[in-house]
Amino acid sequence: METAVQTPASPADTANPRPSAPPPPPINAEQKPAPEPGLSLPRPSRQQMGDIAMALISLTIGLLIWHLVTKINLDFYINFSNVPSPVKVFTAFFDHIQTQIFWTHIGVSMRRILISYSLATVLGISIGLMMGRSRLARAFIMPYIEVIRPIPAVAWIPLAILMWPTEESSIIYITFLGALFPIVLNTLHGVEQTPEVLVRAVQSLGASRWAVFRHVVIPAALPSIAAGLAIGMGVSWFSLLAGEIISGQYGIGYFTWDAYSLINYQDIVVGMLVIGGLGTASTAAIKLLTKPMLKWQKRAR
Repeated sequence: METAVQTPASPADTANPRPSAPPPPPINAEQKPAPEPGLSLPRPSRQQMGDIAMALISLTIGLLIWHLVTKINLDFYINFSNVPSPVKVFTAFFDHIQTQIFWTHIGVSMRRILISYSLATVLGISIGLMMGRSRLARAFIMPYIEVIRPIPAVAWIPLAILMWPTEESSIIYITFLGALFPIVLNTLHGVEQTPEVLVRAVQSLGASRWAVFRHVVIPAALPSIAAGLAIGMGVSWFSLLAGEIISGQYGIGYFTWDAYSLINYQDIVVGMLVIGGLGTASTAAIKLLTKPMLKWQKRAR
């Protein structure tokens, strides 16, 4: 039988003992291994997939109806004899996207929207919040809003050309007015709908006016502000096209009006569809950007 030979510890080892390794953690049979880190895209739910499928079906039906009424040249109260078919329109669209001037029109319109809408967002939210919390500010500003708001964008074009030094600035001004009023009124509505019981509860805890405004009024008004931003984006596109048609040299509105002047029916519809697509995409972008600020709504339900 072999005997283990134990070597005596050296003085250095005795003076400076080496730290022993920590014992391994106990193994739990029910514990699952941690998933490996990686990028996982959120999967759409069944309801979202159903909505997408329904939207595709609706668009397909619309295209079929468009094709049929143009093929038979329907002339029953509405005349479709001069309306181009979907095939001609999409053929013209694919021809245009291969040209540089078409992308220039789109880029110019998007730049005008970005500048005017950004200005309208900052000024509109500020004015709406101020009017909602101050009766004096509301009584002073509201008459101007009620008088100017019904004036259509087209009516502003002659005066805007006379007021501003360049056509570019006049178009941005008209677009700014179109986006401003929906943002102001929706922000004002959101501030007015703030529950007074919440304001009094926070004030009873010793909160200052700024704390009440920041932590109660603004969160309560965010849903209405988000709705106003989405509506303002759609109205800004309408106002932009009105300005581009009359006094523009570039832009998708000018492209559409120029096609009408040249009696190019396919390009008219191409411009209309591009306007609709850009408006839909920009509105969806606004909703996507404001969605993180409304997470408290889901937690409150």
